[in-house]
Amino acid sequence: MIQDSPGLIEAIRDRFAHVDNCPFEGPRIYLENGGGALTLKSVVETSAKYAAIPDNQGRNNPAAIALASTVEKAKADLAVLMNPVSGQFIMGETGTELLFRMIRTACLNAPKGSKVIGSSIEHPSSRSAARHWAEIAGMTYVEVPHNASTGSVTAEDYIALMTPDVALATILHASPVTGIGMDVVAISNAIRSVAPDCLIIVDGIQHVAHGQLDLASYNVDGYAVSPYKVFSRHGYGIAWISDRLTALPHEALIGGPVSNWELGTRDTGAYAAMSDVIAYFDWLGGEVSEETEPRKRVEAAGKAINSYETVLTNALINGTGNVPGLRDMNNLTILSGADNPTREGTVSFVVAGVASSEIVRILRSHGIRTHTRKADHYSGNILVPLNLADCVRISICHYNTIQEIAQALGVIKGLAS
Repeated sequence: MIQDSPGLIEAIRDRFAHVDNCPFEGPRIYLENGGGALTLKSVVETSAKYAAIPDNQGRNNPAAIALASTVEKAKADLAVLMNPVSGQFIMGETGTELLFRMIRTACLNAPKGSKVIGSSIEHPSSRSAARHWAEIAGMTYVEVPHNASTGSVTAEDYIALMTPDVALATILHASPVTGIGMDVVAISNAIRSVAPDCLIIVDGIQHVAHGQLDLASYNVDGYAVSPYKVFSRHGYGIAWISDRLTALPHEALIGGPVSNWELGTRDTGAYAAMSDVIAYFDWLGGEVSEETEPRKRVEAAGKAINSYETVLTNALINGTGNVPGLRDMNNLTILSGADNPTREGTVSFVVAGVASSEIVRILRSHGIRTHTRKADHYSGNILVPLNLADCVRISICHYNTIQEIAQALGVIKGLAS
């Protein structure tokens, strides 16, 4: 594991751009990974390389053939990372745009009068799309309430409101506000036990950098990822769609391939950047295991990341060395509970009597980047039931260190007291 391998954290950090320095502010500790992960240096180099190539795919020349090969390799690499049984990968504008497109297609092809089910824990990207297109398609939207104190929704919560006429279900894999993860396998199985033909679409945007992906076990029809949250860059999204979702009538060019979901030429450099991300997981898996098969190495990397991030979040909550953790600080409350085993690399909290934006500002003045989540259209579904106007989010990734956590705790201790 990362925490047991001397020198590995330094080798990990060396592969990322701006790991300890902001190009606008100078030296800083980056604990705002929920808003966007650090970018691999290889992604920066690859993006620049492909941005300079003028050729287009689909031509009979060596450059065009090489570009098409790059895209196909990236899709094969994505299959190693996400482990689908069938289906296809597509690129879109953003993860949010892809969620809208998948949900729109599912709703417009659903039987009139059927239902869409989702949960109140979800990010507005899936909730907004489901509500919007359910109304247009003449469907009923059913909202499963989440547990405000634990920040989670369970299979039992879904099953309580499931009926056989549910044609589409949405699931959030992990909350961007609290980092709490949902049991996608259990929820999916619960949905299909009542409505076996229901289309199921998952928002995996927050989860993908913090744990393993295994589409083969999820039994779903769509899964969206935002690459900038998994060590790539802004400007595109990636989704996997099942054969069943692929085959539904959808926007496409007249006379074009019926299975094509991509409108226009996609950025080859963006696809190539995803290959860089999977190559990084492969490298890390080789560092923490003896595995030689690509999928096994990716799985080993996922386990190592999860294990190390648990060490970091435990240090943030329980303290490290002689620095007390958040749970032992006066006037401080941790959202979703201090002892929540489903946490994925994120701890959000409030300090009584101190505005969260002020805490974030003071942390920034000490060179520590965090973020304020407000009870707005992004986070109100989490914060309003807790009677909170805002919270501080500290979001960790596996290139952070115990020393960085200790520095953040030292500043927060002073504020809380």
